Amino acid sequence: MSASKASAKASKVGFQCSACGATPHKWTGRCGGCGEWDTIEEVAPSWVAGPGVGGGGAPAALVPITEVPAQGAAPWSTAITELDRVLGGGIVPGSVVLLGGEPGVGKSTLLLEVAAKAAAGGRKVVYLTGEESPSQVAARAARTGAAHPGVKLATVTELGQALAVIASECPDLLVVDSIQTLSSADLDSAPGGVTHVRAVTAALVGAAKRSAMACLLVGHVTKDGLVAGPRTLEHLVDAVAMFEGDRHSALRLLRCTKNRFGSADEVGCFEMAEDGIHEVVDPSGLFLAGGDSSTPGSCASVMMEGRRPVAVGVQALSVLAVGSSPRRTVTGLGSARTAMLLAVLEARCGLDLRLRDVYAATVGGVHCQDPATDLAVVLAAASAHFDLVVPPGLVAIGEVGLSGQIRPVKALARRLEEASRLGFAQAAIPAGAAPQLGPSACDLELIEVAEARDVLRCLQPAGVAAV
Repeated sequence: MSASKASAKASKVGFQCSACGATPHKWTGRCGGCGEWDTIEEVAPSWVAGPGVGGGGAPAALVPITEVPAQGAAPWSTAITELDRVLGGGIVPGSVVLLGGEPGVGKSTLLLEVAAKAAAGGRKVVYLTGEESPSQVAARAARTGAAHPGVKLATVTELGQALAVIASECPDLLVVDSIQTLSSADLDSAPGGVTHVRAVTAALVGAAKRSAMACLLVGHVTKDGLVAGPRTLEHLVDAVAMFEGDRHSALRLLRCTKNRFGSADEVGCFEMAEDGIHEVVDPSGLFLAGGDSSTPGSCASVMMEGRRPVAVGVQALSVLAVGSSPRRTVTGLGSARTAMLLAVLEARCGLDLRLRDVYAATVGGVHCQDPATDLAVVLAAASAHFDLVVPPGLVAIGEVGLSGQIRPVKALARRLEEASRLGFAQAAIPAGAAPQLGPSACDLELIEVAEARDVLRCLQPAGVAAV
C-alpha cells in the first residue's frame, strides 16, 4: 500500500451513535445497536477504537485474590438517612455517583443539601455549576437553608478548569452540575455529545480515584427517562441513582439502578417543599386513605419499593356508563393490569361491568406496579360495584391470575409486619402462605383466600355469596 493511500485511510472519519455509543463501519439512518433514528454522527478517528489499540504494554503485576484486602474505604454519612440508605451507608471516598432525573425534580436542591451537610461536618466541598450563575445557586441555597461558608462555588464549563480546581483545592467532595455542560478543547465533537460526555466523565473518574475524592455528577435524562449519553457513561461511574417524582406531587423517590458499594434495591423517599427537600422516613402514612372509613371502594395493601414495605391505599369508583363503550380510567396503577383484573371480576366472580365506567387510583399519586396489590384492586372494585364497605382494619396482599387464583408474593412477612405496625387487624393473603410466616404476623388475623371470589366475603360480616 502506498504512503498516500495509507494516509487517506488513516484520515478517514469514523461513525458513532450519539444515543448508545455504537461504532458502525459506515453511516446509516438507524442505529443497529439501540434502534434510534438519525443518531449516527461522524467522529474523529482517534476516538474510534480499532484493532491493535493498546498493544505492547508491560504486563501488570498479578496478586493472588486471597492476599488482596477485602475491606475498602469506609463510607462517610451524608447526614441524610434516606440518601445513606440508597447509597449503602453513605458516600465512599474516591467514588463517583451519577444522579439523573427530570428537569425540576430537585436534583440540584438535594445536592446542595448534601454539600452543606458535608461542609458542616468539616469536609472540603467544591460545587461546580455550568448551568446557573453563582448568584442563582446561592439564592437557592439561602432559600432552602443550605448556605454554608464551607461550600466553595464556581461556574466552570471547561474540563481543564475543573481539573485545575481539583488540583488546587483537593476537595473531599466535588459536585458537578451537570456533566453535559463540561467541554474539552482537545475534542473535536460538540459539547454534550457521546465523545465529550464519555471523555469528561473518564477524566473526572480518574481524578477521583487518584485523590480519594468523592464526586457527585448530575446527568440529564432523555425523553424516555434514561440518563442521556452513551451506556458506557453508566459503566464508568460507581453508582447510578435516579431521582423520580411527579411535578403535581411533592413526593420524590430516589432509587439506584447500579451500586458497587451496596444493594441496588433500596429506595429513598423525600418530600419537596418551599424551603427545600425533606426526607420522609415513614412514607406509609402518605399513601393511605383518610377520612370516613365507611366509604365503599377503598382498600389498603402493602407494596415493596425495593426492599422497603410501603402501605398504599387503592380506591375505585363504579358508575353507569354514559356511552356505549364503558371507560376504564387508571391513575397510579398499571392500566393494562387493572383492565385484566376487571376482566377477572367479570369472568370469575360474575360482576357485570359491561355497562359501567370504572375508575381506579392510588392515594397520594404514588406509582404502584407491584402485583401484590392485585387483591386490593379487586376488593376495591367489588366494594364500589356492590356499594359495600371493606373493613377498615383489613389489608389485602396477593397476586391475582387470569384463572382467578390468588398467587403467593415475595416478602410477605415483611409486608405483614409493616401492616401490623400501622395498626391493621386483619390481612387477606394467598392460601397456604400462613405456615411459612414468622412470629411477625401473629398480631394479625390472617384470612387465607384461594380465589378472587373468596375475598368478596370480606365485604360484609354476613358474607357476600360466591357467585
